Amino acid sequence: MNKIRLATLLSLILLGGCVSYTTPGGSVAIGSLAESDISALMSTQPAAIFPAHIAVARIQAPGYISYRLSSFGTGRYRVVTTREVETEADFAQLAKMPQVAGIAPLNRILLPEKLDSIKSLREAAARLKADMLLIYTFDTSFHAGEQQFAPLNVISLGLLKNKEVSVTTTVSAAMFDVRTEYLYGLAESTAKESSDAVDDLRRLTEKQAFSQLIPEIEKT
Repeated sequence: MNKIRLATLLSLILLGGCVSYTTPGGSVAIGSLAESDISALMSTQPAAIFPAHIAVARIQAPGYISYRLSSFGTGRYRVVTTREVETEADFAQLAKMPQVAGIAPLNRILLPEKLDSIKSLREAAARLKADMLLIYTFDTSFHAGEQQFAPLNVISLGLLKNKEVSVTTTVSAAMFDVRTEYLYGLAESTAKESSDAVDDLRRLTEKQAFSQLIPEIEKT
C-alpha cells in the first residue's frame, strides 16, 4: 500500500512539474474574406431595411482553441459560438442602438462546415432574415518578461515563475450588408492586463476589449 501511495505521489509531482498552458489561436484578417474585385467593391450599395435586424458572429483563425473554448468549421476561419467574455448586457446595449430592431447570434445549426468567405456568414444571416452582419475577432498576445508567445504556443508554467505575465487583446469588428456585402464600417478596441494567472488574464482582457468595443460600434 505504501508503495502504491509513493508511486501516486511521484506521479502527481511529475505531472505538476509539467503543467503547461497553450495560448489560444489567432485572429482573422476580416478584410481578406471580403470581395476582392475592385470594380465590384466600388459598385456595391447598401440594401439594409431599417430598423435593421443584425446577426452577430465571432470568428477566429483556423484551428482556434483556447483553454476553455473550441470553435466550429473548417477552411479559412472558424466560428466561436460560445460566449465566454461577451455579456448579455453588451448585446443588450447594441440592441438599444437607434434603428436596430434586434440582435441575433449565428449558431452551428445555421453555419456550413466549410468557411472560406464572408458569404458563408451572410447566407447564415439571411436564414435569420437579418439585414446586417456584425463580425468580430480577438487578437490576444502573451508576454513574459521580454518573451512574446505566438498563438498555439505551449508554455511551461514553471518557466513563468517570478516573471510578470502581461496579456494584450485587440478586438476588431466589421459591419456588412447581408444582401450586398456593403461594408458599413469598422471598429476596434484594445485592453491590457498583467498578473500570474494566465488564462484569467486572457478572459479579462478579452472581456474588457469587447465591452470597450460596443461604444465604438455605436459610433460606427
